[in-house]
Amino acid sequence: MSQLTQKHLLGIKELQKSDLNLIFETADYFKEVINRPIKKVPSLRDITIANLFFENSTRTRLSFELAEKRLTADVINFSSSSSSVKKGETLLDTVNNVLAMKVDMIVIRHSSPGAPHFLSKHIKANIINAGDGTHEHPTQALLDTFSIRQRLGKDIKGLRVVIVGDILHSRVALSNIYALKKLGAEVMVCGPNTLIPRHIEELGVKKELDIKKALAWCDVANILRIQLERQQKKYFPSLREYYLYYGVNRKLLDSLNKEITIMHPGPINRGVELDSDVADSGHSIILEQVENGVAVRMAALYLLAGATI
Repeated sequence: MSQLTQKHLLGIKELQKSDLNLIFETADYFKEVINRPIKKVPSLRDITIANLFFENSTRTRLSFELAEKRLTADVINFSSSSSSVKKGETLLDTVNNVLAMKVDMIVIRHSSPGAPHFLSKHIKANIINAGDGTHEHPTQALLDTFSIRQRLGKDIKGLRVVIVGDILHSRVALSNIYALKKLGAEVMVCGPNTLIPRHIEELGVKKELDIKKALAWCDVANILRIQLERQQKKYFPSLREYYLYYGVNRKLLDSLNKEITIMHPGPINRGVELDSDVADSGHSIILEQVENGVAVRMAALYLLAGATI
């Protein structure tokens, strides 16, 4: 029986290359399932999953909930804004109270880096990290990499991928770097120097400050949102100036004399990091990323539950 090497999905850093490939192979199966007229399978019929979101989310929360329901799991949705957390209850007490209701798996998004890792040391249920602060967002990296495989071929070894934008505050960037490097891709980061972490080259990635040079180098460009809500100070003069230097528009793509694939984890700030004539073009696989997110999360939930197809 093929199984993941980990009990939890806390981050891409902890996974083996074999884990990534197993998730992708399982997601291939589930993508076929969700395109059938009857989109549900009874794989997790006896499993109860709690979605604990301590931060706002649209795509990730809905994608997990849909994935769970496609697998026929029982689902509990939790929002910190209407919970006892507002009354001072600790994270561990909140989770233990949820688990006392016989919950088998936890999907958690939290603003504190390491929150899922902390819980994994104190509870028995399987945990999936749906984003912890500026640390990791493993299922986003999995669906991003799965989407590259779907568009450009299953072996992404040697592909050139540039991640553009707010690298400093992005959990998506770090998880993508780990996933892409494990699978043999070449990775570059591009953005204002103030938004690129120091010593990032130690992760085995290239650094480029010129967006046109970065796009000319790459096969795939993953464009990130400027995360103003995480920024405690000004890292560039204005959004207008950011767009002038790093915004990706049709004129810039046409100047490359080559076709590249455009990705974005969402939500898109149109007219800041990406123009509509790029986001909605044939270069873009943004909506494919959203669709693939359900299949990939179905695969992760299914494998962590210890099931076999």
